[in-house]
Amino acid sequence: MRILFVCSGNAGYISPFIKEQAEAITALENDVLIYPIVGKGILGYLGNLSNIKKKIQEFSPALIHAHYGLSGLVSCFQRTVPVVITFHGSDAYIFYVKLLSKLAALLSSFNIFVESKIGSRIKGHNKNAIVPCGTHLDVFYPISKSVAREMIGLIQEEKYILFSSRFDNSVKNYQLAKKSVELLNKDTTIIELINKTREEVNLLLNACDLALLTSISEGSPQFIKEAMACNCPIVSTDVGDVRWVLGNTEGCYVVSEKSNEKRETISAELIKVTSDKLQEALKFAEKVGRTKGRERIIELGLDSETVAKKIISIYKRVLRNKQ
Repeated sequence: MRILFVCSGNAGYISPFIKEQAEAITALENDVLIYPIVGKGILGYLGNLSNIKKKIQEFSPALIHAHYGLSGLVSCFQRTVPVVITFHGSDAYIFYVKLLSKLAALLSSFNIFVESKIGSRIKGHNKNAIVPCGTHLDVFYPISKSVAREMIGLIQEEKYILFSSRFDNSVKNYQLAKKSVELLNKDTTIIELINKTREEVNLLLNACDLALLTSISEGSPQFIKEAMACNCPIVSTDVGDVRWVLGNTEGCYVVSEKSNEKRETISAELIKVTSDKLQEALKFAEKVGRTKGRERIIELGLDSETVAKKIISIYKRVLRNKQ
């Protein structure tokens, strides 16, 4: 089966989780071609429509799989092949993007939501499914903390926390992370996750004492699943599907919903609760070491191959309905 992936290329590269999903689907005897959209805003995206139509003529895909609402909307403006859209989260929380995503969800042949709350916000028609993106277990896997630290030059005796993104990404809420760490009664270094290869991210997740996500909003954050795959202790705000993914995994902590109600304002209560969870996670890391998060990822079927099989089954359902 030939599938044309349509997604943003504005960053100068394809988002790793989209690229890895394409690779996982290709590994199951399919042919995936990625078309990266270059252009900002709805007009910039619509400027790609003629090129998408040309790509359809050249590649002859069975269908288009678009990632995010705006990519989905421009893809739906051609009517040659059916369109499956995956909504990842930001398409449901940014006002004008949400409106355009709602339109895309009505025009598509099938909608995939990586998390249920995204589906409730966007809605669309009744042909949809909840399918989080998978984690490549051959890329993210446990190795010795001491070995990982030696490989990337971290001090063996220090405490390190890996932050989920770059510090200047406002949605990721670094200020909450910074203020929560400052309350700890120990020297702890927060590492910014920026400009790293997948292999380097794997080493960092194994080298750090814990992974920290303080986001204001998320869909189904890959950072959490990748940390789980490395058996890294985790502290996270209660966003997206984090609570479900973590489950009852020891060494993984979710900041309570009550404390999350005003996380945009970074209240003193939220800082204190987050810091307390960090303290617990650091104690776990010191006494126990690593979690059994990888087992949880496999149990939930969130490895990349299992997720790819679910998506391929959706493709086949769409094509059957087209006949």
